[in-house]
Amino acid sequence: MTGLLTRLGLHRPELRAWALYDFANSTFQTTIIAAVFPIYFQRVAAAGMPASEATSRFAWATTIAICIVAVAAPVLGALADTRRLKKPLLGVFLAIGAGATLAMYGIGEGDWKLALTLFIIGNVGVAGSIVFYESLLPHIAHGKEMDRVSTAGYAIGYLGGGILLALNLAMIQQPAWFGLADAGVATRVSFVTVGIWWVLFSYPLFRRVPEPAVVAHLPGNGHAGETAEASGRGGLTWMIAISFRQLGVTFRELRKYRQALLLLLAFFLYNDGIQTIIRMAAIYGAEVGIDQSALIGALLLVQFVGVPCSFAFGALAGYIGPKHSVMLGLLAYVGILLFTYHMTQAWEFYALAGAVGVVQGGTQALSRSMFVSMIPRHKSSEFFAFFGVFERYAGVLGPAIFAVMAGLGTSRTAILTLIPFFVAGMLLLWRVDVEKGQREAVQ
Repeated sequence: MTGLLTRLGLHRPELRAWALYDFANSTFQTTIIAAVFPIYFQRVAAAGMPASEATSRFAWATTIAICIVAVAAPVLGALADTRRLKKPLLGVFLAIGAGATLAMYGIGEGDWKLALTLFIIGNVGVAGSIVFYESLLPHIAHGKEMDRVSTAGYAIGYLGGGILLALNLAMIQQPAWFGLADAGVATRVSFVTVGIWWVLFSYPLFRRVPEPAVVAHLPGNGHAGETAEASGRGGLTWMIAISFRQLGVTFRELRKYRQALLLLLAFFLYNDGIQTIIRMAAIYGAEVGIDQSALIGALLLVQFVGVPCSFAFGALAGYIGPKHSVMLGLLAYVGILLFTYHMTQAWEFYALAGAVGVVQGGTQALSRSMFVSMIPRHKSSEFFAFFGVFERYAGVLGPAIFAVMAGLGTSRTAILTLIPFFVAGMLLLWRVDVEKGQREAVQ
């Protein structure tokens, strides 16, 4: 068992506890972002609204949520690096997201404004918590461990998201088995299960993963002891002022890490396509006429295919390197988009779901671990906040395109507009020298 855990990247308690947070929050990704909520929004909360208009409003809500996190994350990340606040801030965003998810039980027919408001708040909660969750990785994993630990987190996340999505699917299709009145009530109860699951399985991280120590004097700050003196010179307000100033320092320092910055630019481009596929697949499928059960079943397939394939990508990176492994995943995405453009039947949606499950987790996990290996550990929250900005803004352009194109009545055409993001991302990624970036971080 010890040997198996080592190969999977889960050989220490803190690594398992860290990865389990993916198991916890991925239920929001599957049930709320990808599968159940988008369909419920279009067919119940936005009842009577034209399908293309519902798709457009849903996409704009996604864009707003991403922008809020992208603006707030760098400031909070700088704050977390100057005080012992990584886990507390993670907890704050967890509470925001889980609270909004529990409140979704109250969404009824025609309540599209309430639905989108809670959806935005929930997205802010989950995205904000992930910034601080990911910033803990370089403090608990070292060297070549990072690829396997990162992919293990994604694999376990797929498992958690898949298990609860399967339960929710059974509850929606057979509400009487669970003592529920109908599928509508079952759907609203499924939102509640996400909030409970998220909180319950987050507990090991807060118990087992230590809060990283704060470096008293951050390189490049220019003001020795400033952080230590902050609590006596205005408390939180003073810390926020320092954090804003430190952001400028961080950006200037990040420019010195050319390979990490180049990776961020590549990630910004290709992750736009990935995030858009995740967020818009179900509502797009519903718009082109695919049955709800087929949509949820196909998205469930993604989760369970993603478990072994995420682990497999971690192993593959050990042979051909993380960069080449990501390149293979991106090439697969181009083929997936070309196939999606012509999709009209349920079996095609299942085929696409299986293909996405093969490459999605590994591609994102290895991007994360590559970045981790090319940044200084003592500034992980700040640098990961920038990673979060690029990651979240990467999810703005695609949904915005869908919002515009859906408003014009041509959602299908928007699929093809994602291909240039993958191609341009691959071209930039090809120029990244991972080993050189790692040496820069060490120096």
